[in-house]
Amino acid sequence: MTLLITGANRGIGAALAKTLSARGHEVLGTARHTPGLLPLDVSDPASPKALAERLGESTLDALICNAAVYLDKPEPLDTGYPPEMWAEMFAVNVTGVFLTVQAMLPLLERAETPKIMIISSQMGSNALAKGNALIYRASKAAALNLGTNLAAALKPRGIAVGIYHPGWVSTEMGGSGAELTPEQSAAGLADRLDALSLGTTGCFETWDGRAHAY
Repeated sequence: MTLLITGANRGIGAALAKTLSARGHEVLGTARHTPGLLPLDVSDPASPKALAERLGESTLDALICNAAVYLDKPEPLDTGYPPEMWAEMFAVNVTGVFLTVQAMLPLLERAETPKIMIISSQMGSNALAKGNALIYRASKAAALNLGTNLAAALKPRGIAVGIYHPGWVSTEMGGSGAELTPEQSAAGLADRLDALSLGTTGCFETWDGRAHAY
């Protein structure tokens, strides 16, 4: 399979690229400014279109929307969460996912069993509301909602969409006290990609295959 991974320069994205390459897949990794990776800034509406044009008549068997930002860890409720932060995080975590999917649809539709994997988070689950990181939680909830709606919209076109919680991973975003290494998370997510089909499209699952509460 040929796969495109957004945000493949570090963390889970880099581990996924390595894991999937080791499993014999052709991996196209993207990042904003990393030599050796395809240029893609998901917050720039023109960037996904430019990448699709660059890829031309290529076929994509799978698209993994992994790129994300988490900027509001220390924000106080009464004085924090400036509007600019809301705009930036939603531009990457939600709009960027949609624009990337939209731009890559022609490439995906050339595949026999195309798949889209959206990396959301359990922090987007209404069942696990904690009252902190309000922007990140709202953006990941929106990414979850977007994924389930894309699954419904794209099922008639033969494209399966799955939404996944990657676990609490020891990355720059997850912190050093996290439960999983990027390699452990990536191995589980690679298995989830293998298992994704039109029969399971719209699923919200953990990295290790457990159904997650929406």
